[in-house]
Amino acid sequence: MQRPTSGTGTVLGTDLARTGDAGLRELRRRIGFVFQQFHLVGRLTVLENVCTGALGSLRGPRLGLFTYPRAIRERALDGLERVGLAGHAFQRADTLSGGQQQRVAVARSLMQRPELLLADEPVASLDPESSAQIMRLLKDIADQGSLTVLCSLHQVDLALNWADRVIGLRQGRVVMDLTAHDIDRAEVMRLYTEVGADPALLPAAVTPRTGTG
Repeated sequence: MQRPTSGTGTVLGTDLARTGDAGLRELRRRIGFVFQQFHLVGRLTVLENVCTGALGSLRGPRLGLFTYPRAIRERALDGLERVGLAGHAFQRADTLSGGQQQRVAVARSLMQRPELLLADEPVASLDPESSAQIMRLLKDIADQGSLTVLCSLHQVDLALNWADRVIGLRQGRVVMDLTAHDIDRAEVMRLYTEVGADPALLPAAVTPRTGTG
């Protein structure tokens, strides 16, 4: 969404600083995004919210569920089945619990058939049980779909429990980059202690594409 002001940023082989608007639009179609605050349209049905994830591959605006091609609607239903919410397809999105809304958001992101899924603190506003459900879902998606999931988290235990790789950032620099197997909670918490209340330290849980290490 933002071009680098210095240095380089490469995503899926694309140099963001050297790519024009058309190239960036094409790149965004390959990347799914799960927001912290869900960003669903509350008055729309769950199914239509999921269908909006396919807008990047369609031409023109869509007004109403049945203006989406049948194949898109069927794929959206499959996505809801995958996240355990097929029975809520025709329910208003704003009647769901927070954990359910986040699962809808995950299903919406998968409509793009992304190669990379970015999750921006996807459990920050959820209770512990719902948080575990979302992290398990993201892990399963990564494992079953050979999909890279990059998940920013402040909850150390979640990062260690679910990630294959943990990266710690402080003031824009990488201060730790290890497999979750090679570190323990005390080591990560020491990094937090060193920076005190500095919010610049952000562990990122990364589940890499199968076979990429």
